[in-house]
Amino acid sequence: MDVETKMQLLKGVGEEIVTLSELKELFETKTHPVAYDGFEPSGLAHLPFGVYRALLLKDLLKAGIRFKLWLADWFAWINNKMGGDLERIHKVGEYFIEVWKAAGIDPKSVEFVWASDRMDKEYWKRVVLIAKNSSVKRATRALSIMGRKEGEMTETAQFFYPMMQTSDIFHLKVDICQLGLDQRRANMLARDVAPRLGLKKPVVVSHHMLMSLGGFKEPDAIIRETDIERQIESKMSKSKPQSCIFMHDSRKEIIGKVASAYCAPKDIYNNPMLDYSKHIIFRAFSEMKIEREKRFGGPVVFGSYEELEKAFKEGQLHPNDLKAAVANSLDRLVKPVRTHFEKNVRAKKLYEFVKSQEITR
Repeated sequence: MDVETKMQLLKGVGEEIVTLSELKELFETKTHPVAYDGFEPSGLAHLPFGVYRALLLKDLLKAGIRFKLWLADWFAWINNKMGGDLERIHKVGEYFIEVWKAAGIDPKSVEFVWASDRMDKEYWKRVVLIAKNSSVKRATRALSIMGRKEGEMTETAQFFYPMMQTSDIFHLKVDICQLGLDQRRANMLARDVAPRLGLKKPVVVSHHMLMSLGGFKEPDAIIRETDIERQIESKMSKSKPQSCIFMHDSRKEIIGKVASAYCAPKDIYNNPMLDYSKHIIFRAFSEMKIEREKRFGGPVVFGSYEELEKAFKEGQLHPNDLKAAVANSLDRLVKPVRTHFEKNVRAKKLYEFVKSQEITR
């Protein structure tokens, strides 16, 4: 595959790429660049984790990238996930791996890495070096990567988090940080400190944050996808079950949640249904069929997201018809994972364990 084709694949993955010229140089000089994404083992898997991550991975692997999925168990411990119990956190991590496998991620093509297995003397030395080369103000701003605001920090250990995440990047020897936009502050901190530590800057390819079923927090505002902070604040979150679709939701539950979702007529900016159509459905399928009665125009098939958006913007597509089609498509994507956890004995036990736990934010 030529460099330009690889660049197009990465542009389709990243909503923000820092920088395009560095990414091109990377592809020109390295056949198989290394990229990573990290996850705290906590709670049940949702749509961004179980479907979107797997879809993005397919394009990354097509581009020849070697990918590492970082199971950040110590990070979850510091962030008090699963009550700060490392044993429970580790079991959730095993559940995470099972979800990814069920979603079609081949363990032979992706490396699963436990943070606790890699945190050696060199790792912690680098944590200290990064801290010595970062201002208190910059480190405090980066605390948002934990999904918490500054006033919510109650333990000194939580201030280690940005330094540790930055250390991950160099410790894993990655060329590309391919995480969500909500993690960009740690990735940019890595780019800033790299020259001072005599290390190579990572390329940052930040993917889109899927919108909550409730839409943006400020529905009356004119929103654009480039409004990163608002996008992060309004992302689909496991901590808000009713605004989130889980990989274990039944078809009935998915239909019910989507039916209650925010979807104002002709609104193409603050619209979870269009958001999922663009970033998930048209990434997974070549077309989208809208079933509707003849008196309302009859069935219609859209061959691209652009066609769908245009029809909705012009009022040719009713919100309820769009919702029905989105619910059907999402159920098709969730079903293989849901079925795996219903039929596979080990997977079912892991699911029951995670489901039984009190999820701590």
